[in-house]
Amino acid sequence: MEILLSVGLGIGLAAACGFRVFLPFLVMGVAARSGALDLSQDFEWMARTPALLAFGIAAALEIGAYYIPWLDNLLDVAAMPAAVTAGVAVAAANIETASPLLDWALAAVAGGGAAAGIQTGTSLLRGASTMATAGIGNPVISTGEAGSAVGLSLLAVALPLVALAAVPLLLLVVAVISLRVVRRRALTAQRAES
Repeated sequence: MEILLSVGLGIGLAAACGFRVFLPFLVMGVAARSGALDLSQDFEWMARTPALLAFGIAAALEIGAYYIPWLDNLLDVAAMPAAVTAGVAVAAANIETASPLLDWALAAVAGGGAAAGIQTGTSLLRGASTMATAGIGNPVISTGEAGSAVGLSLLAVALPLVALAAVPLLLLVVAVISLRVVRRRALTAQRAES
């Protein structure tokens, strides 16, 4: 059961990195600092004051930058590799099985994959919002993403098994929304050619 809890925690936090890269690190560090979360020995530095300050500043800057209409789309380009890397890191910090090789394999595949899936969907959604509203609707998307990052991070810390169950559902929702966005773009392109 302990292994399943650590996997749920790691994958839940990794998926949250797909919404915002630094918020899950901040939540994880604060939870570890307060004693609500035990980090593996190699990652205990995340609960120290310098790390918490860095995560807090980075999270605030990231959230603020997503409210600037032209910058939010530019950030989405850089966010994919950052989200995947962050997803692997937070998953590795929390997943503890009997084998370090299995820990890192789960972190890379499940953690990185969850972050990539969520990030892809949010990028497509922001792109569709930019096309439909000339960027005016993007702050609503940004607010939802930040709230989702915090909510999923807190859920992963408090109820890891629920977070583990929520991640596939989130990925399904992201896939459905992404398909709709792609279809609308294709229909718009067809109409423009006609």
